[in-house]
Amino acid sequence: MKKVLIISYFLPPDPAIGGLRIHGLAEYLPEFGWEPIILTKNLHSLPTANYRIVKTPFYEHNSVSSFKQNFFLNSNISYTKSLGLNNSISNKSLKSKGISAIFNFITSIVAYPDSEKEWYEYAVKYGSNVLENEKIDLVISSSHPVTCHIIANSIKKKYKIPWIADLRDLWTQNHYYSYNFIRKFFERRFEVKTLSNANALTTVSEHLAGTLLKVHQHKTIYSITNGFDPQYLNNGNVLTKKFTISYTGVLYKGKRDPSKLFKALRELIDEKKLNPSNIEVRFYGPKEEWLNEEIIKNGLQSIVKDYGLVSRETALKIQKESHILLLLLWDHPEEAGVYTGKLFDYLAAQRPILAIGTTKGVVSELLHETDVGDYTTSVEDIKISIEKYYNEYLTQGYVSYNGRAEKVDQYSQREMAKKFAKLMDKFVEH
Repeated sequence: MKKVLIISYFLPPDPAIGGLRIHGLAEYLPEFGWEPIILTKNLHSLPTANYRIVKTPFYEHNSVSSFKQNFFLNSNISYTKSLGLNNSISNKSLKSKGISAIFNFITSIVAYPDSEKEWYEYAVKYGSNVLENEKIDLVISSSHPVTCHIIANSIKKKYKIPWIADLRDLWTQNHYYSYNFIRKFFERRFEVKTLSNANALTTVSEHLAGTLLKVHQHKTIYSITNGFDPQYLNNGNVLTKKFTISYTGVLYKGKRDPSKLFKALRELIDEKKLNPSNIEVRFYGPKEEWLNEEIIKNGLQSIVKDYGLVSRETALKIQKESHILLLLLWDHPEEAGVYTGKLFDYLAAQRPILAIGTTKGVVSELLHETDVGDYTTSVEDIKISIEKYYNEYLTQGYVSYNGRAEKVDQYSQREMAKKFAKLMDKFVEH
């Protein structure tokens, strides 16, 4: 069996899609002739895994956190909050913004190319030790952080081993890139130089592959989508008695929030198309004060409940017992090429999905291809979907799941691993 060294900063139980992507990849690669070895940071606890994990002695010695601590600032909150300043519209807010801008500029230097850069020397040392003691056929690095690619580049140069750079999150082309144009100019050059040594680049969608190609014009770029873990497929969980719409995850006001949903619910109730006594909309995630304000504003206190944060295991159970799963997408045009990690959990739950977004893209295409739910962009669209599902609930006591199994299976982690293995085989002599 061939061996692959996978460099990833994240693994479960880290709450990051990157960790789940790598965990799933490593879990199913052996079925396709590859033995994975994961090189990662020192974890507080290890995932339940059937693959080898090589931990470095380094644990989250974040360069930005270290910088803040040197100035006796709280490393877990923003600069303005650490300095006791506020963001109200006043002279004081202008002062706070100025101070914050200075610190952010310094951070852009301290955290170049990212805040986990100090992991580099540990990872190269432990990665080299693996290659010195056994035959490794290929290396995969997965970002973020981009330090993973820098580590892989050093190993590639030293051992002349094939390398695939997996950019599940883009580097300087990431639409959430927050640094100024000066840093971006130099970092873009560094990105091109670093990734020029990779045998191939991979990312999670055709849309993002096209974005990468604009900068890495002479590289071969492949799209390999994230997936759900087949082990978590819904095996017939009992649904709730009430008509439930559930959301599990983080909310962001104005970017990923349920305001359109609330307006649609309010109108449906006022039009006597929904009975508030047999419907419940449930939110599970970090509590947000503005969410409660929105609930009160729309007069939905009797049906919308914020249950707060729950464990991943509990969240998966909640998804499987719900009639409808709510998927809220970011209000940004570049999100057209991004699959949210929650989408794959929802696919495993095998319950109808109500997605609310603005720009149609890979998510709307997936929903259409698999028939697992509706993609909506307006209050009227949301009303139509909810009324459809609710009437089905009234007729038969539950909402049917009509996903096309053969299409849904194409988004499993097993399929993802199969595609990676096929690509990896291209670079290894038999």
